[in-house]
Amino acid sequence: MSAIDTLPPLREVIATHQLSARKSLGQNFLLDLNLTAKIARQAGDLTGCDVLEIGPGPGGLTRGLLSEGARKVLALEKDTRCMPALQEIAEAYPGRLEVINGDALEIDPLDHLTPPVRIAANLPYNVGTELLVRWLTPPDWPPFWQSLTLMFQREVAERIVAQPGSKAYGRLAILSQWRADARIALSLPPGAFTPPPKVSSAVVHLTVLPEPRFPADAAILSRVVAAAFNQRRKMLRAALKGVTPGIEDHLIAAGIKPTERAEQVSLEAFCALAREIENA
Repeated sequence: MSAIDTLPPLREVIATHQLSARKSLGQNFLLDLNLTAKIARQAGDLTGCDVLEIGPGPGGLTRGLLSEGARKVLALEKDTRCMPALQEIAEAYPGRLEVINGDALEIDPLDHLTPPVRIAANLPYNVGTELLVRWLTPPDWPPFWQSLTLMFQREVAERIVAQPGSKAYGRLAILSQWRADARIALSLPPGAFTPPPKVSSAVVHLTVLPEPRFPADAAILSRVVAAAFNQRRKMLRAALKGVTPGIEDHLIAAGIKPTERAEQVSLEAFCALAREIENA
């Protein structure tokens, strides 16, 4: 294994600082620095960018992002045990790594970042989806980030890129694909991590669209999609009857058969339905 910097291998870092992964924090560490550098490369050219990283742990991906040329990395880490290891990385890359000890769900990172900003993270399993939804649903669009390069459980990654007609297709696919281009960039087996999780993982890369793919009011679209997929086995005329009066007429006007089910309806059609409801 070739070294990406002059710092010690991650196994040595973990042993030195006694950083056993904690299930309560959703931690699974990636120890192969060649692999973390490969993940960092999926984020594209980082030389002129600030990068937000969530849950760096012992700093494997952090080192990958810095060695790939990130202008600055802002790392948010909840586990105080990781602070000394991350401080060592900060000293090896002077002025390019800022570490904040705290909960990513409670910290506003914008005061610490200068555009352009990209987000790259091996997300803790217990908060990954919630963070993604937050990044995809800000009050204003475009958001503060240019792209997201994120590690998820394989099943979550497949839900993000799913197409109509598949069992994985649902709210997460619509939310992701309405405002971004999404693709699976890398797949990783359980053995790539310490400790190995029970499931495979995948890196998803999302690139921001300057405007949503199809026009629609965000709040109405969200309400329609939530209702449709909360009762995905029902026909849409039944699943959506509580959303607005005359739902069958709205469905027909949007080009959707009232007898279809949510997983059969495209993103474009859901947006058309949201516009019909708004106009009514």
